[in-house]
Amino acid sequence: MTGTAPTPGRPPAPAPPSSGTATRHLYVTRHGEATPDESGLTAKGRRQAALLGERLRDIPLSAIHHGPLPRAEQTALLAADHLDGVPVHRSAAAGDYLPYVPGRDELPPETADATLERLAAFPEEERTAGPALAREALARFTGPVPGDEPRHELLVTHNFLVAWLIREALEAPPHRWLGLNHCNAALTLIRYAPGRPATIVFYNDLRHLPEDLHWTGFPPELRG
Repeated sequence: MTGTAPTPGRPPAPAPPSSGTATRHLYVTRHGEATPDESGLTAKGRRQAALLGERLRDIPLSAIHHGPLPRAEQTALLAADHLDGVPVHRSAAAGDYLPYVPGRDELPPETADATLERLAAFPEEERTAGPALAREALARFTGPVPGDEPRHELLVTHNFLVAWLIREALEAPPHRWLGLNHCNAALTLIRYAPGRPATIVFYNDLRHLPEDLHWTGFPPELRG
């Protein structure tokens, strides 16, 4: 038998600290259906948030992150009510903003003017502060995690950031966040394993919601 036995009466030397990384499982959702003034959730939105929490009950979540707006915070807290003591954290990086405003030459010529006009209608703060917040979101919420233990986290955010994270996971050009839509309280899972490209395990999953709670937040022409 190889190896060195510990000296009698002396405790074994502590294991050296880990310098490796482990897999991050990032569960991403858009907030529940919001009221017309976006001051909170509708009755449907509250049901969606509760069912989302029940869906995640058996996942060993270490944290719930949410944006600062009421519709995201309420969704996170209602989901947390169905989870056992998972800490909830507010983050500006999880908020509602434009992650990237493309140049005209990045867009199809036939739709460039309409797209840029639509983006210009968003508040100035969302357009100017968005890129820095998007970089912070990637640094904070994506990639493998330090240590040896896999980490499971829930991010409650908004449609634009979900699209930005999907685009990044696919290594698509920055402007390709445009055109992606996420249903309210649907679930997306992105897996970040050490030494491997990010993997979208599933996207816009509605299985935890009954049919009458499907497709809210989607443009009518795209609803299933």
